[in-house]
Parts: sequence; C-alpha cells; structure tokens
Amino acid sequence: MPRNKLSRRRVVAGAAGLSAATILHWPANAAEFSYKYGASSPMEHPAMAHSQIACDKIKQATNGRMEITIYPSSQLGGDTAMISQAISGALQMYLLPVDLLAPRNPVCGITGVGFAFPGYEHVWPAMDGDLGKMLRDVSEKIGLYCLDTGWDHGFRQITTRTKPIATPDDLHGFKIRLPVAPFLVALFRHLGASPTTLNFSEVYSALQTGIVDGQENPLVLIDTAKLYEVQKFCSLTNHVWAGFHTAFNVAAWKKLPPDIQETVHRVFSEEALAERQDFVKMTESEQQNLTSKGLAFNKPDIKPFRDALAKSGFYADIKKTSGDEGWALLEKYVGHLG
Repeated sequence: MPRNKLSRRRVVAGAAGLSAATILHWPANAAEFSYKYGASSPMEHPAMAHSQIACDKIKQATNGRMEITIYPSSQLGGDTAMISQAISGALQMYLLPVDLLAPRNPVCGITGVGFAFPGYEHVWPAMDGDLGKMLRDVSEKIGLYCLDTGWDHGFRQITTRTKPIATPDDLHGFKIRLPVAPFLVALFRHLGASPTTLNFSEVYSALQTGIVDGQENPLVLIDTAKLYEVQKFCSLTNHVWAGFHTAFNVAAWKKLPPDIQETVHRVFSEEALAERQDFVKMTESEQQNLTSKGLAFNKPDIKPFRDALAKSGFYADIKKTSGDEGWALLEKYVGHLG
C-alpha cells in the first residue's frame, strides 16, 4: 500500500511551498521576534510538518514580525539538553513530550502509566480537558509555557532484535532503550526488563551496536527514524500513548504582544488538530509499510501485562509518586486502574 500522501508528501511539500511563497515578502533579518524551535523528531513526522506550516502561516499573518526557525532531528542537542535550553531561555521554543519533565515534577509522567488509555476516545478528552490543563499548568511553573492543543505522537509499540514480545516473561532481563521518562522506566522494570535511558538521537546506534536489544516508540517514528534497519520484530502492545506540546520559554512567550500570542495560539491549534487526523491515517498504513521493509509483527494479549503490573504494585507505586490529584484526573478519563 502506498504511503498516505496527506501524511508525508503532501504535508511536507505544502509546508515547503508555503515557505517559498511567503519568504519573498520580507527582507532578511526584518523579523521583530526571531525564535528558534527545537525538536528531536525528523521533519517527516506529521507534528514537524504541521509545525512548519504553522510557522509559515504565523510569519504571513504577522506581516513578518514573527519568524520561527525549526531545528528538527536533535540538531540543537538531545531532549534533555533542549529542555534545559528552553527553560533557561537559550531556546525560545521546543516540541515538548511533557512526560520528560517528570524528573522535575513526577506528575508530568502521568500519561506514561502503562496500559492506561484504551484508545483515542479516552486520550483527547483527557488531554484537551482537565488532565491536560493540569500538566500544562505544572509545565509553566517549571518554566515552559505549553500551547493548549497538543500533537499526537501515537501509541507506543515494542521492537526487538532477537525475539517478539508475546508475554510478560519475554521481557525478563530484556535490554530495552527508553527515554528519560521515570514512569516509563518504572513500567518496564515492573515487567522485569532491564532499561537503559538514552536520548532519541542515540537510539539507532545503540540498537545497531547491541548496547540494547530493543526499544519502544510509535510506528511512525520507527519508520521515519529507520529503526527497522536494526530491528527484526515489532510487538503491538499499545502500552502507552505519547504526545507533544509546542512549548515556549515563559519569558519568550510573555515577550510577544497579545495580538501575536493570539495568532500563535490560533494557528498552532488549527495545525495540531489537522496533524491528529493525518497521524491516524499514517498509522493505519504503517504496519503494512514496515512489513514490506522487513519488520515482523505480532499482537500480544495485553491482559497478562496488566495483571503483572497490578500484582507487582506498579499502579499503587505510580499513584503514590504522582499524587492523588493527578491520579484522580487520570482515572476520571480512563476508569479505575490497578
């Protein structure tokens, strides 16, 4: 099946075309506000393609007063470095996975609770509602102002070099790369795995050299980062949903006049909603696409994984770590856990 054109070629080409059409209207260095926007994802990711469209629309809508330059694929450093840069103000904007703020405030990892979200019908009411608002408020206190409407990064799946993951026992002692996200690390430790935390920019080489035997990420990122070149199996566990927020250094956000703030909110919200649709369409074709590139798929029964987590005390531990307020908001949208 061919790649969904909306999600790759048309979106990226559209972004490039708009940029070429609009950049001619303003002289170099004319922008009143020139912001750098860092991300670990490649431009082929729908969130990045739609971010580029948003940046071009904002430049056009503000008559060139605001110009945002995107630095994808960890060009400005890994996620840990970019978080520090964005909080300090060295970087004005960052595509933030909020769960990576968990080392600074544990509740930020609440969306990483294993097997919490059964599907998108639970994800978006939570993230666009009270749970997402709480996470954005906490992020702002840390130093990152998040726009209200988040991007989709999809449900995470496990890839391996040596064997498919069919039961919790298959994870015992398994060397798996994870992002620096404490709840995700706790999830796999409770399932008996041996996690290694690495920034995404280091994943391919770690898999290639055997530092780790597997990793977990949404199918789209497995494809765009070409992880299928160094992995043989993919187990469709849907163990955690992942998302991004466009985040500003708080001082950089407050520096923008109200009319530009309104434009930024409006344009990024429109593009984020469009990205969500594109992401689902892309994901629908990814399994067949990755199969054609040599990845073998299996779909395990997730009930044994949930049972193992409950038995190990994972849910009770995470509730204690994240706090009653965050846990109550999560269960408001997904039902009782543990």
